Amino acid sequence: MKLLSGGYLLSGGAELLPDLFSMLEKEGIRVHGNPDIFTKEYATFGIDEARELRERASMKAVAGGGRIFIISAAGMTSEAQNALLKTLEEPSAEAIFFLLVPTPETLLPTLRSRMQSLLLSASKAYSPLKIDAREFLDSSPVRRIAMLKSLLERDEEDRRDIGAIISFLSSLERTIASQKSKSKDGLPAQAGLHAIYLARKYILDKGALVKPLLEQVALLV
Repeated sequence: MKLLSGGYLLSGGAELLPDLFSMLEKEGIRVHGNPDIFTKEYATFGIDEARELRERASMKAVAGGGRIFIISAAGMTSEAQNALLKTLEEPSAEAIFFLLVPTPETLLPTLRSRMQSLLLSASKAYSPLKIDAREFLDSSPVRRIAMLKSLLERDEEDRRDIGAIISFLSSLERTIASQKSKSKDGLPAQAGLHAIYLARKYILDKGALVKPLLEQVALLV
């Protein structure tokens, strides 16, 4: 493929990097030791990170060619997405951006419209879901809360897998929509959908109470 300046959107995370690097090398781009390739992984990509990226993108390439920015983010705040959108709308000459996120459909439509979707071989195998949405919906509220434990676990650095949580919420939302779920009074399950919306909106905030947000979803869907 012929890479053009602008943005490329990939569904997945850091596990895609080897395939992405391989693709760049096939395009004749030196990957290792190239000062014009910026690669970084974030648990949460916020407004400060977006501003840093914009500042880096404004710098001239060291080797005289174009610059490549590879960002892997489990989650992105709305403010960061809007800032990134401005960077894509006013890119430096020949700058190329690769954005790796677990669930591209959760990004702002305006941002997605500015980027080309790119599918790599590892993308097909990527599946961050730890809870089956249909099984979750068919379970009792008590069972649902118990199922959330797999999402609330922390790694050795005391961090939760925010990408997996957002992927689960998006899968749950899609499943509810496809089933045209009804509440007991026969009305659409708006309370559950609203709980999902709030959880996905606030879960990336610093100091967000992840457990109560997810439990609210479990009780209302």
